[in-house]
Amino acid sequence: MKAQYDMFLGDEATAAQPLAEQLSLEKSRELTGRRFAVPSMDEEQMVAHLTGSGRYRILRKLEPRPVATSISPDFTLKAVILDTETTGLNYRKDEIIEIGAIAFTFNGQGEIGDVTGVYGGLQQPSISIPAEITRLTGITDAMVEGQAIDIHALRALIDPVDLIIAHNAGFDRPFCEAFSGIFSNKPWACSNTEVDWSARGFEGTKLGYLIGQAGFFHDGHRAVDDCFALLEVLARRDGAQLSTAFAELHLASQRSRVRIFAENSPFDLKDHLKGRGYRWSDGSDGRPKSWWIEVDETALAEELHYLRTDIYHYAEADPPTRHLTAFDRFRG
Repeated sequence: MKAQYDMFLGDEATAAQPLAEQLSLEKSRELTGRRFAVPSMDEEQMVAHLTGSGRYRILRKLEPRPVATSISPDFTLKAVILDTETTGLNYRKDEIIEIGAIAFTFNGQGEIGDVTGVYGGLQQPSISIPAEITRLTGITDAMVEGQAIDIHALRALIDPVDLIIAHNAGFDRPFCEAFSGIFSNKPWACSNTEVDWSARGFEGTKLGYLIGQAGFFHDGHRAVDDCFALLEVLARRDGAQLSTAFAELHLASQRSRVRIFAENSPFDLKDHLKGRGYRWSDGSDGRPKSWWIEVDETALAEELHYLRTDIYHYAEADPPTRHLTAFDRFRG
């Protein structure tokens, strides 16, 4: 009964304690208050405090850039970042179900200016969307029912551009050109393969890796969201780099490259070719049926020397070559 009675004494019970015990209790309460006190900080101060401790890494939600109401005259060139979602991987039989595009200006030094337009549209395919595509993109049959991509709105963005950018241009360009002729006869660049992300300190080239290491998070696998995400990564300035990833990409798009076909190469050396980066073409797309690789023009002589000495063992071997610009690259 005494224990139950003491529970209701409150401060009277404390007052009845010896002075030394009261002082000890007050000190404990003071320390506890200090331990759990939250300093008065705004959001930016909290971020700076946590990151400055070296024990935390903060990811910021990626906020899309607004479409500019006044375009800076210092950026005279135009580009579009484009992304597609499709029913599968084969542009000959699968279909686009979503296109996202962001138009922006830039200058000759590869500096990004203003966002000038945004388009995002869904398209109902001729088949039901496969379950794995819905899991990946979140796009359902109900969402695309009765939907059609506005080709006139897309044309308004695409017609004036000097460059179309996709993070996997080898995938997106064939699908886009099969969908509409507005994407043909335009220069394309691939932000996945034409930027040396490793040299910029990134551990992978997938958009999710790039976004995370750049300090952002976003809603991935929806076309417009992915376009805005890529724009921020390309525009990001790192103190260790003299230029942005976009400047590097723009410069790469201006260089001519050469596709070399190792026709009639010995079958038992296929692993050597594959290990060097050659890919197999079965001839169904109009290319020679052979292993092939794409290199900068400056590397052409070295690559031909490799084929003649290590593969053909014949100094006069003359494998077919095809010179490519941004207008030709990444076609189906």
